[in-house]
Amino acid sequence: PAVYTQEFALDYAEQADLQGKQAPFHLAVNTGMNRIGVFYLDAGDFIKGISFHRALKYEGTFTHFATADCAEQLDFYEQHRRFEEALRLIREAGFNPGIVHAANSASIFRYPQVHYDMVRLGICLYGLDYNPAVSGGSVALKPAMSIRAEISAVKEPQVGEGVSYGMNYRVGKPVQIATLPLGYADGVRRELTKKGFKVLWNGRPVSQVGNICMDQMMIEIPLGYSVTGIKGGGAQAVAALAYGTESVPKVDKIVGPGNAFVAEAKKQVFGIVSIDMIAGPSEILVVADATCNPKFVAADLLSQAEHDKMASAVLVTDDRAFAQAVSDELEIQIPLLPRAEIARASIDNNGKIIVAENDLSLAIDIANEIAPEHLELCVDNPFDYLDKVKHAGSIFMGKNCPEALGDYFAGPNHTLPTSGTARFSSPLSVDDFVKKSQFTYYSSDALGKVADKISYFANKEGLSAHGKSATVRFEK
Repeated sequence: PAVYTQEFALDYAEQADLQGKQAPFHLAVNTGMNRIGVFYLDAGDFIKGISFHRALKYEGTFTHFATADCAEQLDFYEQHRRFEEALRLIREAGFNPGIVHAANSASIFRYPQVHYDMVRLGICLYGLDYNPAVSGGSVALKPAMSIRAEISAVKEPQVGEGVSYGMNYRVGKPVQIATLPLGYADGVRRELTKKGFKVLWNGRPVSQVGNICMDQMMIEIPLGYSVTGIKGGGAQAVAALAYGTESVPKVDKIVGPGNAFVAEAKKQVFGIVSIDMIAGPSEILVVADATCNPKFVAADLLSQAEHDKMASAVLVTDDRAFAQAVSDELEIQIPLLPRAEIARASIDNNGKIIVAENDLSLAIDIANEIAPEHLELCVDNPFDYLDKVKHAGSIFMGKNCPEALGDYFAGPNHTLPTSGTARFSSPLSVDDFVKKSQFTYYSSDALGKVADKISYFANKEGLSAHGKSATVRFEK
């Protein structure tokens, strides 16, 4: 893998060491395109700083040059000079740079006097006209597509400095430039991206920088906005975000689920920061009638029971025989689970089967009383009952909608109210990141009509200065 941060290098080495393996790597050097890489003047010190780890095996050094179609827009030799300087500093630090190569570097074809051990020329083929005869069919481009990516690097280039492939974007003001890995841009043709993507960063529209090329795009983020990633999580991450550290700026809001320690940490920092909720153990309540397959319902109950010995799995049904069938099926399925011990404890301690004899409406009333995190309506016509559901975090409709569908694929938010709090709270959503302010405006004439009334109320409360602030404007 390419290495350009000390944190990744040492984590990678630790993982390899735990398995009794070496961790070979190539050093990525930033020579001016400001995508990823160690700044060229820091290359020697960077290698020296990670060399103590016994698992790391330094095998090569590379940089990114401009592509052939943009070569005339930059000083290739300046990048080449910087790369050579990085190699010199690495050797002076006592290390062999290994295989010296350049990535996505068709531009080297224009400079035959420049020699490296290896170049990767994949960019030569990227962006060629689509040929249905070769690929066997056509692909209809969608008018819009959504790509989720985590920022992999952040730079603060100087005003006037070029960034992105071809250095074809010049920084016009002090900004941060963030790189996003997009996995070959999800098949987006390069020509189509020159007009720019609409990118949302933390819900804020930002500008695309240059073109999307190969597997990277860059965005422009105003200075003053932090781009922070925290390795790991847990209660310690909650503390870091709430109070701030030397490397993690203090935030205003912390959201997301976690274990009991995370829940306690969020509870303790509430007031210092805002939080979404204090989540308890996972819950599922299934409302099912006798037309359901008891094997399926038992599996759905166990999907939450395996989470935690404190998890709660509840069935409410209108049929006593069906209730017994599900109970029998649980005894069959539990021993087959890899997490059987946890599921067993959860079912024994917190599991319930409730029979609302021949009355599904009563079953819905019971569900509303419990206000579960996850509610499955495993009935033939689930939409007939939807309006009767008043309190539930997330509702799964019908017999083909297991709760795991929401966990991994369907899309509704997975951060949900638990422990009955669905009676007064909602799933995490964009609304949790909207802060409102109210405003008031009165003209002099409008205030004059009510100033005496304001004074009257204020004096009744013994707060005469309140009243004076209104009447003083009309004293002569």
